[in-house]
Amino acid sequence: MNIWDGLNEFINVVETESFTAAAKRLNVSVAHVSRQVNQLEDRLGSKLIHRTTRKLRLTEVGEVYYQHARKVLDELQEADRAVMEMEGKPTGKLRITAPVYYGEYFIAPLVNDFLMQYPQLDLELKLTNDTVDLVQDGYDLAIRLGTLDSSTLMCRKLGRRTQYLCASPTYLADRGTPQTLADLSNHRCLGGSLDHWRFTENGKLRNWKVGSGWSCNSGLALRDAALKGLGIVQLPDYYVRESLKNGSLVSLLEQYRLPDDGVWVLYPHNRHLSPKVRLLVDFLVENLKYPV
Repeated sequence: MNIWDGLNEFINVVETESFTAAAKRLNVSVAHVSRQVNQLEDRLGSKLIHRTTRKLRLTEVGEVYYQHARKVLDELQEADRAVMEMEGKPTGKLRITAPVYYGEYFIAPLVNDFLMQYPQLDLELKLTNDTVDLVQDGYDLAIRLGTLDSSTLMCRKLGRRTQYLCASPTYLADRGTPQTLADLSNHRCLGGSLDHWRFTENGKLRNWKVGSGWSCNSGLALRDAALKGLGIVQLPDYYVRESLKNGSLVSLLEQYRLPDDGVWVLYPHNRHLSPKVRLLVDFLVENLKYPV
């Protein structure tokens, strides 16, 4: 058995806490991962992982072996990156995730432009509004919107976005224009994926619960409903900016508007030196002109 056999599989099992998740990350079968780890244990003559039906747990020997193996693999990856850096040609697979609408409208075109510059890359772009675990699912970077939760991920700001509360002139002519947050109780409010809207009042964050008369998890559907006079909506600028410019929607309660939040690119800390990741991040920062 080669000294490298099973090393990568073992490390991924430890870090994902699952043979199944490790297999998914490595794009191999669960049987392959299990076989490689078993053979590694046989070669070392020591049990590295206690397996139960509910949880995996490292043995004392396994913990020591993992710490050394992780350093070895990091050094090997660093050597690969150094060579690729010298060649100036990023290669291999690049996995990205982004929110659906923002990804379709802003990120995908830029990623396609990037791929035209580096056609030797294999690229996978997953558009989902679910929060993907970059480390466990094996993604190189993610686009996230809004306020970030604390995490161990590296991040870089790509831009900012503004949340607008707005309605059509037709709706306002019929129902009146709200002047305070309390006035919203007398209006039809179109809810999104969250059951509340966010504002600032007297310098403090204020959550206002949206009624259940109409709701949808699609920003495009919410915008369409607002344009057709069905109610008031709160959406980011990239959904409503043109409608606000041409007057088909009117901005409301601007004195309560939240400060702008961010558009971010996140990537696992152990990949921050990867040339392909760094090149793509720099490319997005340079070319993502909207919103600014």
